[in-house]
Amino acid sequence: MPLKTFRPFTPSNRYKVLPGFEEITKSKPEKSLTQPLPRTGGRNNRGRITCRHIGGGHKRKYRLVDFKRRNFGVSATVVAIEYDPNRTCRIALIEYTDGQKSYILAPVGLEVGATVVSGPDVAPKVGNATILSNVPLGTSIHNIELTPGSGGKVARSAGQEAILSNRSEEYALVKMPSGEIRKFNHNCICTIGQVGNRDHMNEVSGKAGRSRWQGKRPTVRGMCMNPVDHPNGGGEGKSKSGGGRQHLKSPWGHVKGQKTRKKIKHSDKLIVSPRTK
Repeated sequence: MPLKTFRPFTPSNRYKVLPGFEEITKSKPEKSLTQPLPRTGGRNNRGRITCRHIGGGHKRKYRLVDFKRRNFGVSATVVAIEYDPNRTCRIALIEYTDGQKSYILAPVGLEVGATVVSGPDVAPKVGNATILSNVPLGTSIHNIELTPGSGGKVARSAGQEAILSNRSEEYALVKMPSGEIRKFNHNCICTIGQVGNRDHMNEVSGKAGRSRWQGKRPTVRGMCMNPVDHPNGGGEGKSKSGGGRQHLKSPWGHVKGQKTRKKIKHSDKLIVSPRTK
């Protein structure tokens, strides 16, 4: 998907790089596959902010994407490629032969009119969903289940792909987008291909207003605050001793930079090689 650049008539246009949307074929979502998405502003049921820097943003409707692909053996035709404001990739509207409609993640190369199908013994074609034991080695896959029947959890954002690298007696070895090599059950379902919108990482918003449209509020450094507001606050000027630069902490006093993964976790036995540094 090509990206758009703009003539620098305004400061915001000087560095702005936005997606072209040439692949979008349908502007409005399928009404039966949407539901309301209320905005919380980062507040919990008691009205207290539990997630900072959230607020405002354009109204959205949540698209019900089928991550399980359990309609085995029934072929479906790609009706449209749509924009989804809730995720970085595009989604594809498919219609099964029995008239049922559904949304799936749109991989690279999936076009309107193509036929997709899911099942344990389908051909490993782009857009098809099948179990890992049926996928040839070296194939790019996405939307991988962690446990059979749980729905796809791995490699779902724009441009992501995992590679089926090897097999053992009980597991399939998959190289994750992070570089980690992990074991998956042979019966876990995955989708063939790489997730679309690969140029998402090269987008440049160009102005703060576009972040506000996305519901992102400004972030203030703790060093600029007062001691009552942040552990890093205070000090006369840019103080390096008593005024905030001595320890990187969160607003609640937790030291940053430390590993947050649990030292003992049941999924450690499934990790063959850790992610690349």
